Amino acid sequence: MTGLILNLAPTGMVPTQDMSPHVPITPDEIISDCRKCADLGATILHLHARDEEGAPTYRKDVYARIIAGIRETHPDVVICVSLSGRNFPGFAERSEPLFLSGDLKPDMASLTLSSMNFARTESVNSPEMVRRLAETMAERGIRPELEVFDTGMINYAQYLADKGVIAAPHCFNILLGNVATAQATPLHLGVMTSALPAGSLWCAGGIGASQIAANSLGLLFGNGVRVGLEDYLWLDAARTRPATNSQMVTRVRELAGMFERTFADCRQVRSMLGLRPHG
Repeated sequence: MTGLILNLAPTGMVPTQDMSPHVPITPDEIISDCRKCADLGATILHLHARDEEGAPTYRKDVYARIIAGIRETHPDVVICVSLSGRNFPGFAERSEPLFLSGDLKPDMASLTLSSMNFARTESVNSPEMVRRLAETMAERGIRPELEVFDTGMINYAQYLADKGVIAAPHCFNILLGNVATAQATPLHLGVMTSALPAGSLWCAGGIGASQIAANSLGLLFGNGVRVGLEDYLWLDAARTRPATNSQMVTRVRELAGMFERTFADCRQVRSMLGLRPHG
């Protein structure tokens, strides 16, 4: 069996340091945390930028600073920028990080395939927006990180693939446990994976206390996992042990060892995703 992908989502749009002091907020904190987790085996970094006040931002100059800081010490790690529309509804805002170039150009960018509800907020992704973002990624030579929360999103990915908008190899993050979408059960995951385009790679991540269950399913049956404080701030379901990103990376590597699975290195992951070596 090939090695697994370890995708780290260190910050997200929602967590603050009032919620947990371990959430990296400033560019320097994000850089430091990502470097530490890359040393521990994280091979994809799913980045959300924050502004000077700690609020989410789409600004490419902030992304540039974070990417440069990470690549200074870890040039081969796969960099994925978030194109989330939860705070920024316009195409110009959402697409801005795609226009970084040279050594600052991201390898991947997130693409959520449809609109949905979270526990308290909505994520609006119109068909036109999804397609425009996908087309811009294709023009820029950036691979989509296809984020799916239910089978309808997978169906739309297949539709875009059939239309030639997104090209193989397709890399999916299957995100389970959100209250309004698929749950972290073998049945829900099985239905979703059975609908993936042939030859797809998929990693499993869990929202909230579903993280460890979803990660276990990804380790056993998938191509890898997504972990990080974006998805959950705790190490336990009872919320008594605050987590750090490095603890989550270490734990999922230990869990993989119990299942006799190993993780790929950055260059192997780049080959799996059809990405050129960096530099």
